[in-house]
Amino acid sequence: MTPETRTTKDHDEIRQWVESHDGVPASVRGTEGSDAAGVLRFDFPGGAGEDELEHITWDTWFAKFDKEDLALVYQKTRADGGDSTFFKVVADD
Repeated sequence: MTPETRTTKDHDEIRQWVESHDGVPASVRGTEGSDAAGVLRFDFPGGAGEDELEHITWDTWFAKFDKEDLALVYQKTRADGGDSTFFKVVADD
């Protein structure tokens, strides 16, 4: 079976995927600027956690996402058919 991967900029789709996996919007601690979130990530249970990530609001996450013209590549299912939380935030070319 081939893993199912999607690329999207749709806020509702992103939020639904993250929240369906009990994730929250976050940025990498120490990468934030004076007026903006840092490197965008999601914090999923069992992931890097609070030592590495700073939880931020969806409004803050999407403001940076849109300002930097980013897209989310995420894996809906793994090759074995199981659920996945793999993702990358990438420049939208």
